[in-house]
Amino acid sequence: MALNPQLFPNGMPVPFVNEMFVLARDGVEFEVDKIPGAPGGKFKAKGTIYLSNIRMVFVADKPVGNIYAFDMPLLHVHGEKFNQPIFHCNNITGFVEPVVPDDQNRALYSTHSFKIIFKEGGCGTFIPLFFNLINSVRQYNQHAGSGAESHTDPLQAAQTPVDEMMRHAYVDPNDPTKIFLQQPTPESQLRRRTYQPQPAERAI
Repeated sequence: MALNPQLFPNGMPVPFVNEMFVLARDGVEFEVDKIPGAPGGKFKAKGTIYLSNIRMVFVADKPVGNIYAFDMPLLHVHGEKFNQPIFHCNNITGFVEPVVPDDQNRALYSTHSFKIIFKEGGCGTFIPLFFNLINSVRQYNQHAGSGAESHTDPLQAAQTPVDEMMRHAYVDPNDPTKIFLQQPTPESQLRRRTYQPQPAERAI
């Protein structure tokens, strides 16, 4: 997981090389723990989730302190679970490993737990796409020769074939998820090539 990835002025994440955005879902509430600078170490906000073949990005409607977005590489997500409580909103819970800078010790960074709460409308489109995509990323990563527990380069997931999955996606009319039939930001010169922080990281 990484804080405050680069965004375009409209709030859309700046893509990596070979990244394909699959969907955007607004009206969700996002929670994540162990965040330095957040009240009690826990960040909570409403906003939009973007899902691609590489990562999941939450962009807050309003920043909380100096935090406005979270970037969660799919290869770093594990223990994900879809929950349907009787008296509360449907949600996804899980864990995500931090993106550790090359010059830092992995032992200094702890695993985060996250929760995505669907506050507005159904999730019959989002849920199957999310689980199919994350399973495809893991299968491809294992076939490519690096085990699922290897949290080295999150951009390995870019090679995951998602075209076929998108062609057969079920669209739930009660789910306001927007599926990208074509990529929204074709500006190739703006594409990122590394997960490591760049100068002037924020672009909004």
